[in-house]
Amino acid sequence: MGHISERRQPGGTVAVPALADTPAPPALSVPDRAPGAALAHGVEEVTDAAARILRDLVAEQRRRAVAFDPACADLWQDLDAVTGGKLLRPRLVAAAYLGLGGTDVSAAAHVAAAHELLHTAMVVHDDVLDHDEVRRGRPNVAGRTRARLAASGAPRSAVDQQVGAAALLAGDAALAQAFGLLATGHVPAAAVGELVRLFADGVATTVSGELLDVRGALAAPADVDAVLVAELKTAVYSFRVPLESGAVLAGAPGTARAVLAGVGTALGVAYQLVDDELGTVGDPALTGKPVLSDLREGKRTELLRVAWGRADTRQATVLAAHVGRPDLDEAGARAVVDVLHDTGAVEAVRTLARRSADIARTLATTLPEPLATYLAGVVDDLAGRAR
Repeated sequence: MGHISERRQPGGTVAVPALADTPAPPALSVPDRAPGAALAHGVEEVTDAAARILRDLVAEQRRRAVAFDPACADLWQDLDAVTGGKLLRPRLVAAAYLGLGGTDVSAAAHVAAAHELLHTAMVVHDDVLDHDEVRRGRPNVAGRTRARLAASGAPRSAVDQQVGAAALLAGDAALAQAFGLLATGHVPAAAVGELVRLFADGVATTVSGELLDVRGALAAPADVDAVLVAELKTAVYSFRVPLESGAVLAGAPGTARAVLAGVGTALGVAYQLVDDELGTVGDPALTGKPVLSDLREGKRTELLRVAWGRADTRQATVLAAHVGRPDLDEAGARAVVDVLHDTGAVEAVRTLARRSADIARTLATTLPEPLATYLAGVVDDLAGRAR
């Protein structure tokens, strides 16, 4: 697949995956239109059906949980509040499945919903690791739990433990139900075993990425392989496995699945590199992403690794003085951003992201149309966010 960086080429064995007895979505209807438009229409139809499955699943779990205790129902209500968004992963499942000849919208929607629920689980657990209580500008499971306990008059000494426990358990519940969605009768029995294996391997890979991400805090920024972390933590479960899952469900040949795995890996790395850039030097007014949090955390990104490796004595002093400071202010952040630009780190990471996106785009051209064009558009949209 070509080298994505001068240090390491993303790749490696992947995999991932996910109970609800929900009614089957309507049969896929593809009006008389150009193939590309028909695929885009089909992807949205599957994605909408997946969103309905998730709403029904959460509602059913809340109904079941309230019989145990209202607190158990609260857990699912909090998960409901953080589930959803751009539904990128369901769209990737749907595109690969329909683009490789699949026609069963019910099966595709259940697998797509499983991926979104898996994403919810990963996000909830990631927030636990990062001690975050806000996501997308709103309280997450931990934040909602803290607000509810505070309103109930619970002693402050006990709240922190309760908050962490609730978020951890909520992520566990979402993860279990993600696998459960694969076990419904809507997914053909012939595909279930491989999908479960794919999901499970993907979860294991993501756990490895999360561990390396956390352990990175113990290492110097220049010593952390941020590209490897991006591949393991983000690219596998968010891009590679959804695309591979669509291929497995469609019964596609191994060659198509291998290409999709390559597309997903390269695209996921490009996506994370761009995301890290936006989180550090992007314009919050345009991106909606704060630029102080990553620097205050001292997040080990490829951007920071390159800057430390190229910094002269003065620039290294600036980085050491400001990166990782919980009280970092706007002036300090601007000083760090200046160093990131002056060392050439920003342009180096942009080049790396473009190279990875080019790999994904080139691999996509070997897939049948209109899937090839659809995925090229996804690459352009996601990798071009920093422009």
